Amino acid sequence: QVQLVESGGGLVQAGGSLRLSCAASGRTFSIYAMGWFRQAPGKEREFVAAVSWNSGSTYYADSVKGRFTISRDNTKNTVHLQMNSLKPEDTAIYYCAADKYTGTSGPSSWKDAISYDYWGQGTQVTVSS
Repeated sequence: QVQLVESGGGLVQAGGSLRLSCAASGRTFSIYAMGWFRQAPGKEREFVAAVSWNSGSTYYADSVKGRFTISRDNTKNTVHLQMNSLKPEDTAIYYCAADKYTGTSGPSSWKDAISYDYWGQGTQVTVSS
């Protein structure tokens, strides 16, 4: 099992920045990739960004490309999401997720929530206009 705990959410004005963190514990050696998803009220959960745990390769949704940066620190089992130039439409609960290596997933599937085995409890991000 892998446990994930997010932190860093809050209220920020449009154009501002926030940095989310996700600390992983437990069987972290099994992690293949980490991702961030978000869910706004009345909407489905959507992919934001993902990072390969070993190579550090990153992947982004078009809506956040150029504004958000995902990074990981393997030594601390932590993944970060730096969010700049925030917009009101970025308001959502942000979830951290971990994909356990099974040999059946990879970069092409990391945008799909179903590919992830472990989820954090979520952290609220609110961007005011």
